[in-house]
Amino acid sequence: ALSFLLLSSHAWALDVAGVNVAPTVSAGQKTLTLNGAGIRKAYTVVKVYVGALYTEKKSVSTDELLKDPGDKLVRMIFVMNKVEKENIIDAFSEGFSKNSPPVAGTADAKAFLSWFTADFVAGDTVDISLAADGTVSATQNGKTLGTMRNPALARAVLLIWFGEKPADGGLKKGMLGQG
Repeated sequence: ALSFLLLSSHAWALDVAGVNVAPTVSAGQKTLTLNGAGIRKAYTVVKVYVGALYTEKKSVSTDELLKDPGDKLVRMIFVMNKVEKENIIDAFSEGFSKNSPPVAGTADAKAFLSWFTADFVAGDTVDISLAADGTVSATQNGKTLGTMRNPALARAVLLIWFGEKPADGGLKKGMLGQG
């Protein structure tokens, strides 16, 4: 019985900073599996959100993640009492500039940033889905914020977290299952 529990424990939620991270999520018609999770920190000590990456196939590096043609989802579960929308927009914009300069400042990048119109509070969940065809969509607490199809933007969105200059290196490692 003990070995059954140990072998099946991967199907249970993972606890990260007091947040239960689901082992799977539904994205479109597919079920994605937790690739990894970590904590986004500001000033190296302030916990902002728990980030989780869900994929069809396990990826342990940015290269593997970018080469994987399957659907992906980044989930942000906020733990900070309040995060102003401008801070998230600025962080995403900086991620574009540092990791995807050709996409930063484009009409589609600006449209993506414009989806985030409300502040975030502890308990809010933001899902950013990246479909195999390059469709990017975002929801906040289940409410659709926006959707567009642009493979270059989808790649740039992933690179916010997984590029050479991610917003948080520890979060990157955690979501790639290395943390």
